[in-house]
Amino acid sequence: MGMFSFIKEAGEKLFGKKQVEQAAQAAAADPAAAPTLAELNAAAAQGIKTYIESQNLGANGLFVEFDGASGKVTVQGEAPTMEAVEKITLCCGNVDGVSEVENLMSAADGSDESQYHDVVRGDTLSAIAKEYYGNANKYMAIFEANKPMLSHPDKIYPGQKLRIPAES
Repeated sequence: MGMFSFIKEAGEKLFGKKQVEQAAQAAAADPAAAPTLAELNAAAAQGIKTYIESQNLGANGLFVEFDGASGKVTVQGEAPTMEAVEKITLCCGNVDGVSEVENLMSAADGSDESQYHDVVRGDTLSAIAKEYYGNANKYMAIFEANKPMLSHPDKIYPGQKLRIPAES
């Protein structure tokens, strides 16, 4: 799928972002601190992997790697659909402390990719639907495309990245 950028200071708080950043700075200054950074990166990657698995997206052979120095997540494996691959990208990227996601996953169905929208202050799903579909009443299509990461149509936040599926 490729590389996706995210806002590093927005999203789910799954691990101690500050600890990882401090360990990355310490490891840069003192190579002996590298084992601590590696442990924190592994714990963060496990937290992200657990979050992905909790979404029940059907991924097989899921592998997640996190680099606290750059804020980059790399995810690999296979998902049943392109929709699931895209949701996994969003699960990784909409985490506090993550600035980019390299998605190396494959989709068993081989379908086309969706568009994405970066939520800004004042956005609503209705406004986003109006922008992409020309009809504010199609907001539920965007909500459904982003479940289970979204729990309610009114609960979106600035910095979040949303899937915008093709209009059906």
